[in-house]
Amino acid sequence: MEPEIWIALMFSGVLVGILAGAPIAFVLGGLAVVFGYFGMGERVFPMFANRMWQTTTNELLAAIPMFIFMAAILDRSGIAEGLFRALQYALGRFNGAVALTVIVLSTVFAAVTGVVGASVISMSLMALPAMLKYGYDKKLATGVVASGGTLGIIIPPSIMLVIMADQSGESVGRLFAGSLLPGLLLAGLYFLYVMIRSWLQPELAPALSEEERNRYTTWQITRMILVNLVPPVLLIFGVLGSIWAGIATPTEASAIGAFTSLALMVVYGRFTMKALKESVWSATRTSCMVIMVMVGATLFTQVFLGLGGRDVVTNLIMSMDFLDRWGMFAMMMLIVFILGFLLDWVGIILITFPIFLPLATMLGFDKLWMIVMIAVNLQASFLTPPVGYSLFYMRSTVPPGISMMDIYKGVTPFLLLQLLALALLMIFPQIITWLPTLIAR
Repeated sequence: MEPEIWIALMFSGVLVGILAGAPIAFVLGGLAVVFGYFGMGERVFPMFANRMWQTTTNELLAAIPMFIFMAAILDRSGIAEGLFRALQYALGRFNGAVALTVIVLSTVFAAVTGVVGASVISMSLMALPAMLKYGYDKKLATGVVASGGTLGIIIPPSIMLVIMADQSGESVGRLFAGSLLPGLLLAGLYFLYVMIRSWLQPELAPALSEEERNRYTTWQITRMILVNLVPPVLLIFGVLGSIWAGIATPTEASAIGAFTSLALMVVYGRFTMKALKESVWSATRTSCMVIMVMVGATLFTQVFLGLGGRDVVTNLIMSMDFLDRWGMFAMMMLIVFILGFLLDWVGIILITFPIFLPLATMLGFDKLWMIVMIAVNLQASFLTPPVGYSLFYMRSTVPPGISMMDIYKGVTPFLLLQLLALALLMIFPQIITWLPTLIAR
């Protein structure tokens, strides 16, 4: 059978499995077994065993459960609630104050957790009722929460960036450095969009009433911000700074972050054995999910490449050589964007990196720049159906009056802003490449 037919059948199987509601890890792993056996024979099973062993014993991936545990602990520490209240009143004079607070807080939360689910669910439970109470437009409110939460996938420390570093051979520290400014760029675009739109259409996101704004004095607001912001900022510098200075490996830094977040939980008076058990259980479940998806996607990728998938995709892109190297780059970005509708981000990374990174290097693109461009592009996979995790996190926490269509419409402007960010990063690649030149590793 021709490679093109094998590949078409494999991705058709992925689409059918996802639409049937099956877990993505088992869809990818199951399809790998079926197509591997019929396309490559029994020799595929020893290959599977070897690849699974390599994935599950990879020391770098030990950073993932540590970062996830750090997120779970901070989610229960009370920092988010205190900072949300302080920022809400600090920005109270502006239209869309609560939405602007969500973006700022999501940026901070992204930098101390690196887990999208924690950010989206926390912001949804904390900020969405407040926005609806103040008369915010449902689509704008849900769009801000879902999109702000996805910043956790690009702003370091991000588990996606850890996996990208593992699959590309790039330094985790350099990748963290290269993605920091693009993440802040996205946050700035979101903030600017909400500010301009709420100024032009104040009925969509009204300002706080004068009575609400005067509830706390300037000193009280400043004190709340300092108390709730300074410790997370120190945690961020402790984790990222130790990696960038070459003092600690990413795995060691993640352990430092997990311990420090636990200490913060004690300092804020939120430590209980129940909270600790819930955090451990939550981190365990999420870590197992990520590793299972990685295993399934690894097997799927192995069969995909073994059946000629690399040649199929490479030939497809090279056939666009009349568009010059930027045309082929655009083709690669389009493929990543389309795959975001069908696959989990882990699967997309494992499938595209073996093909796109060598091809991008051959075309003269900087490898680190290409990885971060793919990372920014992959944010869209959290906001596009049917696999958009942020949409499902939102749907499980929103009040009954908000429909899935409200959420879809709400995230659309933010998807366009992500495309704008990609364009800016293409025009000004120094946004990605400058900071990595300043760090040790």
